[in-house]
Amino acid sequence: MSQPSELPPLKAIPGSYGHRFFGPYADRFDYFYRQGTEEFFRSRVNKYGSTVFRVNMPPGPFVSPDPKVVVVLDATSFPVLFDTSKVEKRNVLDGTFMPSTDYMGGTRVCAFLDPSEPSHTANKRFIFYLLHSWHDTLVPLFRNSMQDFFVRLDDAFSAKGEAYFNSFSDQMSFDFILRLFCRKDPSETSISYKTFDKWLFLQLSPLITTKPLKILDVLEDLLLHTFPLPTFLVKSDYKKMYEVFYASNTEALGEAEKLGLGKKDACNNLVFLAGFSAYGGMKTTFPALIKWIGKAGEGLHRQLAEEIRTVVRSEGGVTLGALEKMPLTKSVVYEALRMEPPVPFQYGKAKEDIIIHSSDGSAYEIKKGEMIFGYQPFATRDPNVFKRAEEFVGDRFVGPEGEKMLRYVYWSNGRETENPTVENKQCPGKDMVVLLCRVMVVEFFLRYDTFMVESGTLALGSTVTFKSLSKATSH
Repeated sequence: MSQPSELPPLKAIPGSYGHRFFGPYADRFDYFYRQGTEEFFRSRVNKYGSTVFRVNMPPGPFVSPDPKVVVVLDATSFPVLFDTSKVEKRNVLDGTFMPSTDYMGGTRVCAFLDPSEPSHTANKRFIFYLLHSWHDTLVPLFRNSMQDFFVRLDDAFSAKGEAYFNSFSDQMSFDFILRLFCRKDPSETSISYKTFDKWLFLQLSPLITTKPLKILDVLEDLLLHTFPLPTFLVKSDYKKMYEVFYASNTEALGEAEKLGLGKKDACNNLVFLAGFSAYGGMKTTFPALIKWIGKAGEGLHRQLAEEIRTVVRSEGGVTLGALEKMPLTKSVVYEALRMEPPVPFQYGKAKEDIIIHSSDGSAYEIKKGEMIFGYQPFATRDPNVFKRAEEFVGDRFVGPEGEKMLRYVYWSNGRETENPTVENKQCPGKDMVVLLCRVMVVEFFLRYDTFMVESGTLALGSTVTFKSLSKATSH
């Protein structure tokens, strides 16, 4: 393909897929066991001298019909995955495979639809309706759930001298979601956050490792990554979830019918939105947020406490107006989302032959039908865009120059400076996630002056354990 003289010549995309069976298996073993996620990508960037290359992405045989992808790992090439005029987003939420719709009550829910499909517009409008209906209750409900969370956290810390954040955060997230979606206290239902956990694990197991002992790697790979786990293991759990949401959302389901959705499909979308998108998102987002702020140290904590307490005093409480007057609090949330996006993977299938450019100025051609894959933490830590790209810099996005850099924060399947619409695949709850994270930071520093954490990794996301908690000495 001829190029205008001012554009760089096209380079061949480096990398290979290997043997049709053994190549995907070798790449899968590297990804989960021999190298781990970060080193899997970093070693290939170094090997090929390129942030764009070919590789097989897990799970491969026999879960995925075709594991071959073109990887894009820098801030310049990555946004092609947001352009739905160039890439198709049909059935690619989880990558090169799609879990059985039996996990979703038989419905292909909105997250798996391409914007070109007629039902995508109706489904996303339904989600926007829900978000609008929660406008007045969102922050008060979340703050109430946070108070219950703090009671459990302080009791655990007083008893043991340390406290594991994740389990308390999961409980708090579940309680909040049930109250938000269903206006029910969780004790009034037959489900718990462990119901959501089981449901999430079974459908995402092809993408997960529990990091077993080395001698058990092959066994785990056989059990989790070679064949899909049977859906009957969660059938009764899903029925309970569906019944809770159906019984509690008469008005919302009536609105869905006005938009052209059947009640069954709308309720299955509700369950997925609550359990996968909201709860699953909080399950990774909140620990990452507290991890990075905790590791930033006492200096940043003092600055946050001063900003938060000063504004809350002057505004007379934690209001939406007060939150808008906390630039450092906003910045640390965006920085945590930059460092550890809750959904690190993005996929899209090329609708046509596409020319992409990488941050070093190289140009590549991706052919129609090829699957494009982006590992977001590399793109949002691109040293060609961000100074001290691998460091958590709390005030990175403060001020006019800092705010300009928000266009390179991609956590929501789109730029932070853009908004979700029915025509794109950007997370419809993008602003809600940022808002809740800001409220969490505010509530923490109204209650504590500083804290120390120890972090680790989970199958999905990070673990956080509080090693010290210093109660607030002033408000």
